[in-house]
Amino acid sequence: MAPKETKFKVAAAHAAPMFMDKAATIKKTVQLIEQAAADDIKLLVFPEVFIPGYPYWAECYPPLKQVSALVKYAEESVVVEPNGEDMSAIQDACSRTGVAINLGISERVANGHTLFNSQVIIENDGTILGVHRKLQPTYVERMIWAQGNGSTLRNWPLSLGYNLGGLACWEHTMNGARQALITQNQHIHAGAWPALSTMAGFEAVADAQIEALMKTHALTAQVFVITASNYVDQQCLDWMEENLGKQDFVQAGGGWSSIIHPFCSFIAGPHTGHEEKLVQGEIDFSHMGPVKVWIDAAGHYQRPEILQFSFDSRPHWADEKSGASRVYAEGKQPVKEDQVPSQ
Repeated sequence: MAPKETKFKVAAAHAAPMFMDKAATIKKTVQLIEQAAADDIKLLVFPEVFIPGYPYWAECYPPLKQVSALVKYAEESVVVEPNGEDMSAIQDACSRTGVAINLGISERVANGHTLFNSQVIIENDGTILGVHRKLQPTYVERMIWAQGNGSTLRNWPLSLGYNLGGLACWEHTMNGARQALITQNQHIHAGAWPALSTMAGFEAVADAQIEALMKTHALTAQVFVITASNYVDQQCLDWMEENLGKQDFVQAGGGWSSIIHPFCSFIAGPHTGHEEKLVQGEIDFSHMGPVKVWIDAAGHYQRPEILQFSFDSRPHWADEKSGASRVYAEGKQPVKEDQVPSQ
């Protein structure tokens, strides 16, 4: 598949969901897609589990107090079925506007209760290309989400002509996960995050951690990185207090959203705090030739005779094995390196 454009506009949605309300957040997702289209944006990346919001309450209350919240969270999580109840409006928005998206969701398996921290990739014609399930939920996230596996650790080819892959939050600390995307010829990376800097103990370090991880992947993978974070709004804080009681571990604000060049300069952002916006800029693949002269992780800089790498791409969960309502390895094949313009 030959690329149709060497440069185009992309954006990170620095936005807060309608917390713990799937239907309302789906409507907001559609509005943000439409807003992106009005700005001629071709690819829009959303924060981690934008629908129905990051479960900050898991960090704040004893496990036995969280049972009702966990039940509600499962009810508000998204079932990924093409043109199904949860996905149809979002797919229609992508089709109407011509905007491709990487959307962070709490995913619930069809006809079940198991949840995954996922990113669903939707093409600009509304086709669901696939879903990445976070390999390792972090810390107390393990009470909420199951573990993903290598069958969803991949890139998806966009009609724009480039391979899009993504990871969520501290999944970026897993060097093997990033290397798996590199070996599959990634071109654009979607980094999805929550508002880490609002959490107790992270106020002084979270933004530096996110910036370091995102720039590391941009340079070591030689990819454009779109980083999208939510921020904590008053609705989120009110929901936690009304349903679980007072807490002082998570505050309002936060988030860190940007677009980063493969040589680590900022194309847009970083943007933090309460102001909701589409952090947008143009990525230009004609810049890739000069980058690859120096370092090519998919080519002359990999030294496979010395540094050998592999990962298990077999599906583990029942719905992955059946392929029901999903797109896995049998889907569209990634763009090869020689199909991308180098200058």
